[in-house]
Amino acid sequence: MTQTVRLVLVDDHAMFRSGVKAELAEASVGAAGWAPEIVGEAADVDTAVKVVSQTRPDVVLLDVHLPGGMGNGAVDVLRGCVGLTTEAGQPVRFLALSVSDAAQDVIAVIRAGARGYVTKTIRATDLARAVVRVRDGDAVFSPRLAGFVLDAFGSTAGEVAEVDEELDRLSAREREVMRLIARGYQYKEVAKELFISVKTVETHVSAVLRKLQLSSRHELTAWAVGRRIV
Repeated sequence: MTQTVRLVLVDDHAMFRSGVKAELAEASVGAAGWAPEIVGEAADVDTAVKVVSQTRPDVVLLDVHLPGGMGNGAVDVLRGCVGLTTEAGQPVRFLALSVSDAAQDVIAVIRAGARGYVTKTIRATDLARAVVRVRDGDAVFSPRLAGFVLDAFGSTAGEVAEVDEELDRLSAREREVMRLIARGYQYKEVAKELFISVKTVETHVSAVLRKLQLSSRHELTAWAVGRRIV
């Protein structure tokens, strides 16, 4: 049975919103096994906060540069929607979808609470997969954009690593795997990035979860984000 994912689209270009709806409708079932239900749209900050608050979708696809609010675009939307949950009690997730790939935009939106950031050059099938991953609590970035986030928190990560006894339990390789998993990489992607087998990745993830006394990738991501090491 095909799952339905409730979405709100936030972009100040109506034609782009129409294009995203059409592309997702075509790509989602084949690529990710789900069907989009567009429960709201918005073209500016104030409308976005109102629509998201009223509909409480699973995922909000959010453009970065929007009119209205305090002039901070997506950051204002995220601040206006803090703490919102779906009817099922899960957090409303935000995935930035923007033409901008500027480091300052990526970092600002992630600091404000978005679960991921992809550019508008993304293929429809990849966007469909990204929506589901964000809905499930994963963090989703392209490798280049993820690098901005790592660079931004690099100094903090070093400070935490020196004093964090839990982090000290992990080997150097386990830390590498942990950071990639927390950033939303799939096992195959981690294997490719680190030049190891998928089976080895699975072994490292199991060891990381055991050593940190965590039970899921979602908990691992929350643990890493809380220490600003992703």
